[in-house]
Amino acid sequence: MAKIANVQEVAVDKLRPYEKNSKIHGPEQIEKLKNSITEFGFLTPCLIDRDYNLIAGHGRLTAAKELGMKTVPCVFIDGLSEEQRRAYILADNRLGELGEWDMSLVNEELIDLQGMGFDTSVTGFEFDFSDSDLPPADNPYTGKVKIPQYEPQGYIVSIDDMVDREKYLTLIHEIDESGVSEDEKKFLRLAAARHLVFNYKNIAEYYCEAGPEMQSLMEKSALVIIDIGDAIAEGFATLSAGIEELQDEGEA
Repeated sequence: MAKIANVQEVAVDKLRPYEKNSKIHGPEQIEKLKNSITEFGFLTPCLIDRDYNLIAGHGRLTAAKELGMKTVPCVFIDGLSEEQRRAYILADNRLGELGEWDMSLVNEELIDLQGMGFDTSVTGFEFDFSDSDLPPADNPYTGKVKIPQYEPQGYIVSIDDMVDREKYLTLIHEIDESGVSEDEKKFLRLAAARHLVFNYKNIAEYYCEAGPEMQSLMEKSALVIIDIGDAIAEGFATLSAGIEELQDEGEA
């Protein structure tokens, strides 16, 4: 098992990025990384081996170079074989993509931070509800709102990657084996669909490569939201808690 040896500042020119690193760091992401480093500092060290081969932190290193940094903090990793090092580079990039966001909590955090006067653009999310954009008191329903965006990364996604069916299939089997009536089984099978777990990052990736008809049906199914106005009209989305509070104040 590999272990962390020590942390030290290393000259950027000594670091050797992995030439087969498959994670693409586009210009927009690099700009956001630069903004983050400027605001917070270089708080997440790069991972390197004793030969200064970069294991993790390719995007951060590019951003640091563009900022003119001469050194970056690095963690030396001991104990990885060559195959483990290469596999970890893939794992480090991929595993972080498998998590999902609770967007209602993201919105709450962004609203709170903006209320403190903090520039939330450095978080990588886009959301703007500043005082200058607040609607007149007699019309609390119009305000400039940017919903947090997901930027597709360009990796290939299969149908199975978009939904976790495990709990759903287990429940369907239990329903089929039960002694309830056939009408009850039909109803329970429909209700069981609530246990399908959608991976919206993978859905967004699939959407980008899908044909026009599939894209349209995905939008109508609320798997992706392209126009927030349409989504609210269709009942797929609601205004955030912060905006609802402004509505209540306007009605009081």
